[in-house]
Amino acid sequence: MISTSADRFGLGLAALGRPAYINVGRSDALPAHRTAEAMREHTAQVLDAAFARGIRWVDAARSYGSAEEFLAGWLAERGHGDVTVSSKWGYAYVAEWRIETEVHEVKEHSVERLREQWAQTRELLGDRVDLYQVHSLTPESPLFDDLALQHELARLRDSGVRLGFSTSGAAQADAVERAWELEIGGTQLFSAVQSTWNSLEPSVGRALAEVHHGGWRVLVKESLANGRLAVNPPELLARVARRHGATPDAVALAHVLAQPWADVVLVGPADVAQLDSNLAAAEVRLDGTDLGELAALTRDPATYWGERASMPWH
Repeated sequence: MISTSADRFGLGLAALGRPAYINVGRSDALPAHRTAEAMREHTAQVLDAAFARGIRWVDAARSYGSAEEFLAGWLAERGHGDVTVSSKWGYAYVAEWRIETEVHEVKEHSVERLREQWAQTRELLGDRVDLYQVHSLTPESPLFDDLALQHELARLRDSGVRLGFSTSGAAQADAVERAWELEIGGTQLFSAVQSTWNSLEPSVGRALAEVHHGGWRVLVKESLANGRLAVNPPELLARVARRHGATPDAVALAHVLAQPWADVVLVGPADVAQLDSNLAAAEVRLDGTDLGELAALTRDPATYWGERASMPWH
């Protein structure tokens, strides 16, 4: 029998800091008019609820629209000193608060982008950033061959900021393994990783288990497959949920929490009702039979990521 604990959850702001995102089940949960001010107030409501329910980790990114700004304002107003903040650099938000636009964010892993975005993050969040991550590191990223960028990151690391990276795509495990080998000044460049792991796409699990064992902090993102496991769950997941008298999202999240290497499981609710539904995972107890059945949901990684790439921003 595997138990779960609500204090392992973190709140991701990808679905709250900008008017458009790919998550399904999001549109009806947001304000009718997604103005910046309406989204700011809505985000504060979700942050308040998350804090009241014991969540003490919040994850943002420069490309999450105004997520860092919303979070900074909330922290300043509430005065919470016990919230761990992680953010990411590498993508720039370029949609200018439009829902319908061809390009929402642009990726660039360069020294110039790092310096620019770290300065922006610091201006908003000051010294509240506990973990700063390269956004969507892949095995092909120029970071692996850019010594100037590596040394710039090392200077940030040596100033006391914990460094990590997030991964995406079918080759997540390769990216984790390559990043594990990066050392500057005799010390690993990174000490944390944020990867996609869910009931449909668990391929990075072994790599995450290894780096967790080696001392890295492991964060799990897209734990509900961008809402697909909550809104349109596979029948097998729905069957396990019915057996437990739980919702599919709670069971899918309990599946993630059942992985002993998952230090922080990020959820990305669009409102308080979704947050509470997600956090019900803390009460779900999965046994070996459940885990064996859920393992059958595994998809081919290339197929999974191809489907994710085709999801519309809305």
